[in-house]
Amino acid sequence: MIDVVEIQKIIPHRFPFLLIDRVLDLESGKSIYAYKNVSISENIFQGHFPGHPIYPGVMIVEGLAQAGGILAFKSLSEEEQKDTSNKVVYFMSIDKCKFRAPVTPGDRLDYKISVIKHRGNIWVLKGEAYVDGKLVTEAELKAMIVDK
Repeated sequence: MIDVVEIQKIIPHRFPFLLIDRVLDLESGKSIYAYKNVSISENIFQGHFPGHPIYPGVMIVEGLAQAGGILAFKSLSEEEQKDTSNKVVYFMSIDKCKFRAPVTPGDRLDYKISVIKHRGNIWVLKGEAYVDGKLVTEAELKAMIVDK
């Protein structure tokens, strides 16, 4: 398990844009299982949508991307992991993205990411987001680790 304090040592995101609360499982070079608790107190719900709060799909995709970034960084060699403060993950493309059901305050978004392909500093990932075991979002993400 990786808690939010450790997550902040891995990826540069911070409030209000850190969208992972905890990593429950990580298999280096293969997969990650993480989650985010969606709360009505998040600023995004002031405008999306008043009286009918829906968590934006782009935020779900960003959460998948952040989980993928954690997987990529934690899959580096021990030597490479020592200097991640000078590295960042840039996403290159989002393909085959589908939103299957709305996400609302009180939901827990479970992020499941698996590696489709990894070559050099390029990662191709399959991302899926679930609420209560139901698939709500899926996408194929391509990213690269680069120097800042």
